[in-house]
Amino acid sequence: MSDSLPNDTSTYTSTHWGVYRPVVEGGRLRSLEPAPWDADPSPIGQSIPEGIHAPARVRKPAVRESYLRAARAGHAHSSPRTRGQDAFVEVGWDEALDLVASELQRVRQQHGNSAIYGGSYGWSSAGRFHHAQGQLHRFLNGFGGYTYSVDTYSLGAGRVLLPHVVGPTDALLQQHTAWSVLAEHCELFVAFGGLPLKNAQVSPGGASDHQLRSALARMQARGTHFVNISPLRSDLDGVAGAEWLPIRPGTDSALMLALAYVWISEALHDTQFLASHTVGFERFAPYVLGHTDGVAKTPSWAEALTGITADSIVLLARRMAAHRTLVNSAYALQRARHGEQPFWMTVVLAAMLGQVGLPGGGFGLGYGCMNNTGSGRSAFSGPRLPQGDNPVKTYIPVARVVDMLLQPGAAFDYNGKTLHYPDTRLVYWAGGNPFHHHQDLNRLVQAWQRPETIVVHEPFWTATARHADIVLPATTPMERDDIGSAASDRFMVAMKAVQPPVAQARDDYQIFSDLAQRLGFGRRFTEGRNPQQWLAHLFEGSRTRAQAAGIALPAFEDFWREGLFEIPLPERPTVLLQDFRADPLAHPLPTPSGRIEIYSATIAAFGYDDCPGHPVWLQAPVPTHALHLVSNQPLTRLHSQYDHGSVSMQSKIAGREPLTLHPADAAERGINAGDVVQVFNHLGAFLAGARLSEDVARGVVQIATGAWYDPLHDSLVDPLNASTPGRLDVHGNPNMVTPDEGSSRLSQGCAAQSAQVEVRLWTQAVPPVCVFAPPRFAQERASAGAAVEATEATT
Repeated sequence: MSDSLPNDTSTYTSTHWGVYRPVVEGGRLRSLEPAPWDADPSPIGQSIPEGIHAPARVRKPAVRESYLRAARAGHAHSSPRTRGQDAFVEVGWDEALDLVASELQRVRQQHGNSAIYGGSYGWSSAGRFHHAQGQLHRFLNGFGGYTYSVDTYSLGAGRVLLPHVVGPTDALLQQHTAWSVLAEHCELFVAFGGLPLKNAQVSPGGASDHQLRSALARMQARGTHFVNISPLRSDLDGVAGAEWLPIRPGTDSALMLALAYVWISEALHDTQFLASHTVGFERFAPYVLGHTDGVAKTPSWAEALTGITADSIVLLARRMAAHRTLVNSAYALQRARHGEQPFWMTVVLAAMLGQVGLPGGGFGLGYGCMNNTGSGRSAFSGPRLPQGDNPVKTYIPVARVVDMLLQPGAAFDYNGKTLHYPDTRLVYWAGGNPFHHHQDLNRLVQAWQRPETIVVHEPFWTATARHADIVLPATTPMERDDIGSAASDRFMVAMKAVQPPVAQARDDYQIFSDLAQRLGFGRRFTEGRNPQQWLAHLFEGSRTRAQAAGIALPAFEDFWREGLFEIPLPERPTVLLQDFRADPLAHPLPTPSGRIEIYSATIAAFGYDDCPGHPVWLQAPVPTHALHLVSNQPLTRLHSQYDHGSVSMQSKIAGREPLTLHPADAAERGINAGDVVQVFNHLGAFLAGARLSEDVARGVVQIATGAWYDPLHDSLVDPLNASTPGRLDVHGNPNMVTPDEGSSRLSQGCAAQSAQVEVRLWTQAVPPVCVFAPPRFAQERASAGAAVEATEATT
């Protein structure tokens, strides 16, 4: 362990946004102190101590009232259309688990395992054992399988595209050139979508040592120039005086094509590198020059689309060609219609410059999006819970869950295949909140009425829990032992429980163990181990992978006692695709050609008009509203986690999520700072608190994602002057107005950043935000068996 670390054996805990030292008084967590080595700790941790005891905590198993009434009467399901509006009835654990087990058996017997959708998302805990997604998948695989999802909302388009072009996304991200190398060699850093400090607060599995702020400071001090190409100046807030080119959202690929045009026209591209390390440039160049479609991708052409002057484009192109240049694109660029194009073009630009594999040059696809990207540390990810094999081969792209529920049996395109949606009868969700990360929430509410049963494990009464039939209270990471570990992170952390579970909350592992016992595979699920035995087993099971990465793990007992293990840095600094550059024959890429594919014959053969064989400009639909909505990652929470916590609550305006407008756009609409405004389009509407800033481009409004969905169910006048229940979210959830459509037929990734809206002053009585209070509970008592369980101890 390095000298900068404490030499005591104090307890630490890990979250996705940092490592903290818990302060416990009287058996209750009182505060979280940032780790002493972390020079830029995230404030999000301060939301946890009060948040885990908040009124929003799920304290007992609960069943939707009409569902429970039907179940007790022997009916399979009842009144799915009242999900989200019904009262709940608190029941005992035995009755709740019997209901879940019975329903799983019924659905399997009547419809098969493919009718079960295991809808977990992977951010519920930094711990590698009590990882809700892994626990759910292990359980459902043991039960005979389930329909699963692939890809992510964050990188749906990129994950499908990049293996065809340069290589698998995870491997690329783990190999990104280290910040230390960039500080020494990079002269010009061109950041499409910026490098926002707030995004780099987090990493899946842990962010034990925040690095972006100090990395940018080192680079700037050593002379690196930064260009922020984004509608938001704040997207590069870690570099004072960074050059800002405010681009019109969704037009990055047009700007990139114009840069390519300048290089080809002025012979600034590296023809030798293109010949030796890429395929397809001879097909791409005629398109850029306009020979194939009659439209030359000139800087003047791009100016009309992007709002960036032709002179600025030419100047930037020449600067990039004259310097050691890193071209980076943020995840947000591919969360849009045709989101594959800017990611593909990012790789193409770096290849045209001939700087791929050079220290300080080449490309990045996510610097600033996660803390661990560019860390230069080992890709070793620590312990992993075996999930078993899934006998069911039915899957969907994760962002198409609503299409699956609404269109059973319908065909859809995905990555060269024609697949069909299953007929989903039961949704099991443990970890994640689709009412945060899915688009067009009114459509999601409609789809959520289709399954016969929805089961949710949750610590808090999120919208997903409120729209479930059976809610099982889960522990938080503060209430259980675990191991925090992530690829490319600095520390492995012994996450020791710091307080007992709140009320009747149980670990996901205990819940699934009890269910597996009821369903006849308890021993196979648990393998006879309790959680502490599993931690030791998984730790030892990771030893071989650690040795392969040059890491010597301590004995588990020593690790658990010390509380931390520092992952050593690799002997050779990380430079992305360095070996490929040195010898593309000896170190080929995992693409069909072994090279960077500027033209992909594979993708071309799919015949997709919205993602052809090389990067292109695809015209977006005519805007339906005057303003473009940017819904980006929040500063005060991770996604929707701990929106009810103190850090997030302090950021609200009039109790609602802040919406940032340019002062001129606000003045045209009679809006002042602090006003409550309505943001709307044809999909829905939400309320927000107005904040004015010249750091957002004209014609653009910005709001963070993650405000807990709080629909106004009472009748109201909506933007179309029609009385429609549930059309308005009163708290500021932007997914009321984002389109639920695939980025292309290739990836079917989400297109949340393609939303156009209008904003107006809210002149009616401002409705209260109610989502942080528990839902309504019915007064009826549970069954006799539950009455016996009511004597269980609670805290």
